[in-house]
Parts: sequence; C-alpha cells; structure tokens
Amino acid sequence: MRFDAKQLKEMSNAVKAYALDAVRCAGSGHVGIVLDAADIITTVYANFLRRGQDKFILSAGHGSALLYSVLKLAGYDIGDLHSFRKLGGLPGHPEFGIDGVFATTGPLGHGVGNAVGMALAAKIKKSDERVYCLCSDGDLMEGVASEAITFAGRYKLDNLILLWDDNGISIDGQALTDIDVAGRMSAAGWKVLRINGGDTGKIDKALSDAVAFRSPVFIQCKTTIGQDSSLAGTSAAHGLALSDSEMMRLTEKFISPIGEDLWGYVAKDAPAKYVLNQLDVCPKNIKAPKVDKDISTRELSGLFLQELISNGVGLIGGSADLSASTSAKVSGHICMAPRKFTGNFIDYGVREHAMGAIMNGLAAAGLRPYGSTFLVFSDYMRPSIRLAALSKLPVIYVFTHDSIAVGADGPTHQPVEQLPSLRLIPNLNVFRPCNGEEVAYAWCRAISEKDKPSAIILSRQKVKQIKTPKNTDVSRGGYIIRSAESKRVKATLVATGSEVPLAVSVAEKLGKDVQVVSMPSVADFRNQDEKYKQQMLKGYVVAIEAATSAPWFEFADAVVGIDTFGASGGGNEVYSHFGFDTDAIVRDISKKIK
Repeated sequence: MRFDAKQLKEMSNAVKAYALDAVRCAGSGHVGIVLDAADIITTVYANFLRRGQDKFILSAGHGSALLYSVLKLAGYDIGDLHSFRKLGGLPGHPEFGIDGVFATTGPLGHGVGNAVGMALAAKIKKSDERVYCLCSDGDLMEGVASEAITFAGRYKLDNLILLWDDNGISIDGQALTDIDVAGRMSAAGWKVLRINGGDTGKIDKALSDAVAFRSPVFIQCKTTIGQDSSLAGTSAAHGLALSDSEMMRLTEKFISPIGEDLWGYVAKDAPAKYVLNQLDVCPKNIKAPKVDKDISTRELSGLFLQELISNGVGLIGGSADLSASTSAKVSGHICMAPRKFTGNFIDYGVREHAMGAIMNGLAAAGLRPYGSTFLVFSDYMRPSIRLAALSKLPVIYVFTHDSIAVGADGPTHQPVEQLPSLRLIPNLNVFRPCNGEEVAYAWCRAISEKDKPSAIILSRQKVKQIKTPKNTDVSRGGYIIRSAESKRVKATLVATGSEVPLAVSVAEKLGKDVQVVSMPSVADFRNQDEKYKQQMLKGYVVAIEAATSAPWFEFADAVVGIDTFGASGGGNEVYSHFGFDTDAIVRDISKKIK
C-alpha cells in the first residue's frame, strides 16, 4: 500500500507521539530530532523500505526514540517503548541486534560509513537492495563520514540514499558544517536534491526520483530542530530541555489514531527477524606454512591467506592503500572497481577510519571482510574497531609493522602503545603470532568467529622461526615453546610475536632451568584455569614484548618493554638501543635468579 502526503503526515504525527512519550517516560533523550525528522523517516518506512530487503540506518543515533517509535508502529519486535533508556530495555542509542536495527550508531559519522558498507555488500551479492541513511549536521562534520562519502562517490554506489536532517543547529549553537555541503557532496560524485524536510509530499517525490540516478543520492532536507516546541530552532531543543507539561502537551497534540491505523498496514507485512548469516570455518586441508628460513610474520600471513583464497574461503579483503606492504593482497584477489563488484578485494584508499566503518557494514550484511594497514594507524580506526566489538561483528583486522623494529621510518610509524590498547577492548581477539603455526591459528580462529572481531598483529622485519612443539594446543593462548632441561624451573620468559626468538636466545644463554612461553593471545591465556597458568608461569617470570610494559605485570615479575616513543635508525639498531638485546637481558635476569 502506498500512502499519500496527508496520510503520511498522520503517520508521522503518531511517530512523534510515541517517541515523545518514550523520552518523557525515560526522563532523558533527544526531542529536537523527533520533532524535525519524523516526516522524513516516516516516508522512508511507509512508502519505500522493502521489508526484508532494504535497510535503514540512523546515523544520527541520538534520535533513537524516533527510530524505535517507527519500528514499534511498523510491527518490529522491539519490546516496550517505556523501557527506553532503562536497564535491560531499549538502549539510549541504537544497537545492532535489535529487530530492525542494522547498525550500532551514536558516535557520529559511523552510521554513514556503515550504510556505505551495506550498499557495497548489496552490490557484491548482486542484490537489488537499497540502503537509506538519515544523518545530522554532526555526522557530516565527522571525518569518518567524509571518508566514507568520497569512497561511495568513487565507487558509484547508486543504491545508497543519504538524507540530511539539515536544521543548522548543534549542541553548542550554529552547526559548523561545510559552508557548501551540497557542493562538497556533488564534488564527491553524489547527486544532490534539496527539499523541505517537513513536507511529506516533497520527501516522497525526492525519494521516488532518487532511484533513477546512477550515483549515490544526497537529499538535503531543510528542517527546524524542535519544530512546534517553545525551543524550536535553538540548540536547547537538541536534548530534553522542555518542561514536563510541554512534553505532555506535544504528545497529546500529535496523538493520531488515524496514523496508528495506517501504520497497521505496514506492520501486517512484517517479515521474520533479520538473522546474520553464518560464517564458514577454516578448511581443514589448509596447513600452516612451513618455512625454515627467517621470514616476517606478515609474509607468513600472506602465504596462509593465499591458501585460504585458493581454497575458496569467501573473504572480502581490503587495504588502506598498503596492500603490498601488509601482504594482504595475494594472487586470486580481484579488485573491485566502480560499478564492477565481482571481485574480492577492496582498495579503500588512505581511509583507515572509513575502512573500519565500511567493514562493519559489510559484516552486518553477512559478508566476511578483512582490512589491512600498519599497526600504528589502527588509532585512526579505533572507534570502528570498538563498535565492531560492541556489535559482535566478526570483522578481521590485519595490522603489520608492529613494533619499533620498523626502524628508519621513525617513531611516528613505530607502534608502542597500540598493541596493549587493542587488548583493552572487550570482545576483541588480539593475536600476535611468532611462526607459521600461530599465524594459521590466528587466521582460522578469526574466520570461524561468529560474534567477535579479530586483530592479527604482524611484523615487518624477518623473524627466526621457532617451531611450535608437536601436539601443542595453541588455542590456549600461551604454551611452552622452549622447555627447560631442568625439573626445577628458575625462570620463565614470556614473549609474543617477533620477541619469541629473542626470548629463546636469552633462555639458551641463561641455562637449562629457564623455559620460554609464547603467548599469541593474552586473552585466551587469561581464560585458562589456574593449574595451567601455574604450569606455564614457573619461577621468576619475565615478559618480553616491544610495547608498553605495564599490562604485563598481570603475569610477570619483570618486563622488558618500551615506555617511550621509538627512534629513527635501522630496525635492528633501534631494537637493540631500547633494550631488546640478548646480552643485556641476560645480564639483568641473571642478577634476579642466582
């Protein structure tokens, strides 16, 4: 059923009444967007969104009451609106997994990137799906949105419609968007339409026209924040600054039995809940790369990735302009191009943050993306990584050039704090492998995850290959890679990645009563029982890792780490300069275990 402008207005009034009541009941929330954007979201859901096929993303996630109101009226199974912002109820910002919510939004700009990823996923899957996204002034001021917008324009994603709630106001007053947003969007390759965001007839026509263009479409919807309230057009209207009596008055004003009845026609066609596609597991016939010579772990990762792609594992790869350096692109990869989406590799350009947000959209659409860059640049995309973990999206990050051993590029490119900081993110796997067996473990674990993202941390420099003993369960996160020859173990050296060969070299000089534990996954080791941990951490425990030292005191008595920024110079020279030197470490430990 298609609704006319008058019917849409009644439906919009019902949306406002429901949303205002939810905010009033919660005692907090955002009223301004409810009053200025209800006509926009109502028209999308009532006349254009094909249930079970198209997707709507509320990038302006602070307008969650508005979204929940529409979903409730449209028949989605979201529970009681009066649970809004209450413990165990509907969260203050939309979260992926709620029926009808396809992206976790709220941190501004991310929803735009998610929508781009979902539109790209539809192209990859050869689906007729369209993606609608409502954004605010704040979204368009964020860099992640700008990155994603230029990506969408270059790739000509003509199944993407971005609606801008252009009310010109942000929390601190006048919105400091670009002087010419429409001009910027046009320059980025988007078709721009301008309408009155409070006219359901004009909104309907613009959305009808949008499907004809062979580019993404940007609809500038001019609105007044807090329309119909005493604070209309002011920054105070953004949150909940209206009195309870005015909230009651507005709620009663917008109650529309006619609108509710009309939404019933939309609700009756509600499909089953959206379920994220199941992921494949690592093929059992793919073995860990066996290399006897010194080799970087990024190269080992590339070798294993080559086997995955050759065996038809459906990964969608990508890189932020560093694929050759990260070994993330292998033979068998075909790069996607504008209007040519038959490949399996995405060149994101120098857009780390957008890459993260777009991959979240790809994963939410049921694909299995991985993206690569240098570890130090994970900082650019950290908010997207956090949202992937919060949303339980099995995205994979390939981070290379993982320590001060990067060398001559200097401290700007030498990660020190990034590795420990990634380990602090809940629900994120962080793997730092030292050899082929651990690389295989990291990749297989990552592609088998259903509700957790993974970061695989890899070296630029070549690493001596210390073999994992046979019948070792690497999945326990930490294991003895070099056993002590004595029954009484005086010291245990714990290391990860490229520091494992260093630890073995130190142990060999210290003598027969020192063992070495490789710990590719700190979190997995932490989850082991106390008996296992005690077996692994005998005697005086020293952790060796080219990263900040403090977190290692959870397990270690002493730490060889780096708590300053690095320096320019040859990789080995810098490594040794900061104490990652066999003889220096031997001298220090010898004093402790005599």
